[in-house]
Order: sequence, then C-alpha cells, then structure tokens
Amino acid sequence: MDPSEVEFLAEKEMVTIVPNFSLDKIYLIGGDLGPFNPGLPVDVPVWLALNLKQRQKCRIVPPEWMDVERLEDIRDKERKEETFAHIPSPYYMELTKLLLNHASDNIPKADEIRTLVKDIWDTRVAKLRLSADSFITLQEAHAKLDNLTLMEINTTRTFLLDSLNYMYKLRTNMQPRSDAKSQDY
Repeated sequence: MDPSEVEFLAEKEMVTIVPNFSLDKIYLIGGDLGPFNPGLPVDVPVWLALNLKQRQKCRIVPPEWMDVERLEDIRDKERKEETFAHIPSPYYMELTKLLLNHASDNIPKADEIRTLVKDIWDTRVAKLRLSADSFITLQEAHAKLDNLTLMEINTTRTFLLDSLNYMYKLRTNMQPRSDAKSQDY
C-alpha cells in the first residue's frame, strides 16, 4: 500500500460541514447523506466535504482533535511515553494535510496545528525507527504494533521487510546444511 492509497482511505472518514445550500437526502452506495440545509451541520465523508468546499458550497468544521490544546497534550504525551500513545484519528496526518491544504481558512490557528501534527509525526516516526532498530538488533521474532497508523507502518514497511529478509538469509547461511554428508559412518 502506498501513501496515496492510505490517503484514499482517509477520505472516507466523516467530517462535519455547514452547507450554504438546500438538498434532500442523497443515496450513495456507502450510505445516505443529508439532508443539507443552510446553516445546519451535517456529517459527510472528507472527499465530499472537500469537493463542496472547492465549489464554495460549505464551510468545513475541523474535527474535535484538530485543536491546538489537544494536539499539544498529544505531543507532550507522545514525548513522555516509551510506547506509542493513542492517537484520536487513525488518519491524523492525512486528514491534517487534506484539510489544511484545501480548507485552511476554516481551521483556526492552522499554522500551529500543522506544526504540532508534524512534531507528533516526527516523534512517532523516530520511536518507530528506534523500535525497528532494537527489533533487528535483538533478533526478535515478532513485534507488537499497537496504536500505529497505516501511514506510519507504511513508512517503515520496506525498510523493515528488507532488513528481516537479509537477517533470514544470514541466519540460514550460518546454519549447517542438512543435505551435507556427514563424516561419521
């Protein structure tokens, strides 16, 4: 899975919008949306919210977790704990990128939020690299990946899989071959 596929999955997350148009309920394969009434909040997938925003048909309400104080708490907790802290959205990085790129005028303190999310990302990726290094160094057989997001796993997947494959090849080359003839008769 590449980053664009993870972003595609993130676009299915629900976000609240305040439409400036009227429309009855719409029926989609993924579920019913609406009705849309001016000034009344309604939950829609991110892909629809961004489409409506680009056509100036709505205002996007930022998710509850996209708040400077909440993100500062998450960042501080992430820095203090050795394990990965619980993140309020499994697509926090992707949603931040999408919403700040297309609707930053609807998000208060957008620059601070961008910086805080980047700090959280950097801290988590650094922890992930240290964990992967420890995993490989200690020649562990399995790992527990609690509270990681798809994008975080995706960033280290190639490195970790290649490393494990090389370790496997080294281990198998160090073991005596079972098909080799024994000198004991």
